[in-house]
Amino acid sequence: MSYICLFKLPELKGPFIMKNIPSTYFPNTLLTWYQRHKRTLPWRDTTDPYLIWLSEVILQQTRVAQGLPYFQRFAEAYPTVQHLAAAPQDEVLRLWQGLGYYSRARNMHHTAKQIVQEYGGVFPNKYEELLKLKGVGSYTAAAIASFAFQEKVAVLDGNVFRVLARVFGLSDDIAAPASRKVFQQLANELIPADAPDTFNQAIMEFGAIQCTPVMPDCLFCPLQQSCFAFTHGLVQELPVKSKAKAARPRFFHYMVFMHEGQYYMRKRLSGDIWEGLYDFYLHESDTKILDTARLLKELNDAGVAVQESHLLPPRKDYKHVLSHQKITARFYLIQLDFRLSKEVLQEARLAPYSSEKIEALPKPILIDSYLKDEKILLNL
Repeated sequence: MSYICLFKLPELKGPFIMKNIPSTYFPNTLLTWYQRHKRTLPWRDTTDPYLIWLSEVILQQTRVAQGLPYFQRFAEAYPTVQHLAAAPQDEVLRLWQGLGYYSRARNMHHTAKQIVQEYGGVFPNKYEELLKLKGVGSYTAAAIASFAFQEKVAVLDGNVFRVLARVFGLSDDIAAPASRKVFQQLANELIPADAPDTFNQAIMEFGAIQCTPVMPDCLFCPLQQSCFAFTHGLVQELPVKSKAKAARPRFFHYMVFMHEGQYYMRKRLSGDIWEGLYDFYLHESDTKILDTARLLKELNDAGVAVQESHLLPPRKDYKHVLSHQKITARFYLIQLDFRLSKEVLQEARLAPYSSEKIEALPKPILIDSYLKDEKILLNL
């Protein structure tokens, strides 16, 4: 562990432990800054654990500006955990569409049912109990416990990692699981017992708008003179984060079957990305370009005999980057003069959908982008 600290803390040692600054200086400074600079956000005006949980799930890996309208739509559509638990999963996923990381939405829906069925619709009010909920990790549990129930437990997200690393000179790799214990111990030591909710909001807000990743506002930072990174010229070096593995490329070739004003789509299964969302018949290859003759042969072997004149080749490439995958998709519009047989539909898990039904289906943003570009829905 590489630990450099401005305050004296138990069981934590390093080359820069002592400095004549009261242990209350850091939290008090943050709380004062927060009262002056905090943004007005709807989930900060409530102690309802459901709405707090909803906001935290949406804001994981999502910027506030992007997540805010989703929070408002979900809160309006499902004002209580009972409403969310009773909603069809397709409806939940459709409302989530565009946020990505769809496992969050599936887990959220599952957890809502769990709370209704196992807890009588009442959220657990303790950190340790909240951890038992599906999809609720240490960060989300700490946020709910402190914001809704004023439990003294510190949150630890990317903003908190960054603030603590810079101010206290922590050089532990924040991407390494072992480093969490170091940061969590420090954060738990700093959080005041009489204002755990406000302190957690303050340190996250401070990291979001003051101590930002690329261009932090060090000139007007109230912690400037006691910040290890600033005083040692290490603002751009901290926090330390090892590079993620390069995203692996995938090439999707979609067959968009069309017949009598309807398009054939399928629901994706578990075991891959976009579980529970809808897309078209898919051929995945190791190359971006797919030979037309090879494509027609594969379709024929699958029971869909298509003439080349009925196949409209891709007009453009669609790219979608995930945390671990880089997808390039091409769409082949195929005008069928016959209905797909029951055998083909069953084997390929396809079903015909009208424009109204397609609009209501939850879809990957890549599929939605294609539909909008081609104006398929307008032409049905």
